[in-house]
Amino acid sequence: MPSRHLIDPEMAPLAEMPPLSFESASIEQVRELLAAMSPPAPVLPPEIHVYEAHAPGRDGAPDVRLVVTAPKAAGRGRPAILHIHGGGFVLGSAEMTGATDAVYADQLGAVVVSVDYRLAPETPFPGPVEDCYAGLAWLHGQAAALGVDPGRIVVTGESAGGGLAAALVLLAKHRGEHAVAFQHLVFPMLDDRTVTHPDPSPYLGQFVWTPDANRFGWTSLLGQPPGAPDVSPFAAPARASDLSGLPPTFMICGALDLFLEEDLDYARRLIRAGVPTELHVYPGAPHGFMFAPDAQLTRTFARDSMTALARAVGVSPEGGPLRGA
Repeated sequence: MPSRHLIDPEMAPLAEMPPLSFESASIEQVRELLAAMSPPAPVLPPEIHVYEAHAPGRDGAPDVRLVVTAPKAAGRGRPAILHIHGGGFVLGSAEMTGATDAVYADQLGAVVVSVDYRLAPETPFPGPVEDCYAGLAWLHGQAAALGVDPGRIVVTGESAGGGLAAALVLLAKHRGEHAVAFQHLVFPMLDDRTVTHPDPSPYLGQFVWTPDANRFGWTSLLGQPPGAPDVSPFAAPARASDLSGLPPTFMICGALDLFLEEDLDYARRLIRAGVPTELHVYPGAPHGFMFAPDAQLTRTFARDSMTALARAVGVSPEGGPLRGA
């Protein structure tokens, strides 16, 4: 592989993993494999509890299952984090973010809501982003009961979840119904046109999430081949023509991630639009690098991420380091 010599040595186990493939197995088989590889549910701090809730679907869509991780003690004016899991639009569940959500709740005192949005290809655009919007609407509607300050709501996500987070923030701005104070995007999947780029980098996307997987994910979400001129920015946020008025933004990406160039361009456009934007690129890091939890790059990301979130919601993080999503 052309980029094998560029990967951080502590990321070597990720380089040895076979990349996700949707050609040799059905989507159901890949989902079962991912579920079997998922870590057990995290051991919760005694002050934190987890429960399910359901948000009404928009315009007659099915209700959306939510997993809420929150401090047990009553409180007022807490921050809240709407968390959108990754999985290329086709994989994963709300439980994927459980370990990270427990850290957010414990260290930031936040109410964390993970959205179990419907997956493509069974539910193409706009179903997934509308499910996320339903979660945001529920969080605002329940703010008083949850002890949440509606002016301190953060939207975050990883990979496809980062793309859905960015799309949700654009949709919230467009509809003008529910405020978002901060967007926290972790190697977000933003641009279907990466699939059809005429001159792709030879060093990106060799590990974990490859160009073939990317094509499958975008085709599944869009219900058509990616790269068409009429793709909605609420499906592919990089398509948005106007990024002004969006909330302050934190973005990260690995230097070997397939999404690097689309993420760099989105950050550049946010800055040009006057949006306060913090961007980190970690050398030697492939997609999903936090799954090497003891690597120095992961610890650096944890520090940068928690510092940005704490600053965004006006609290000081406490306790141990944030581990991978």
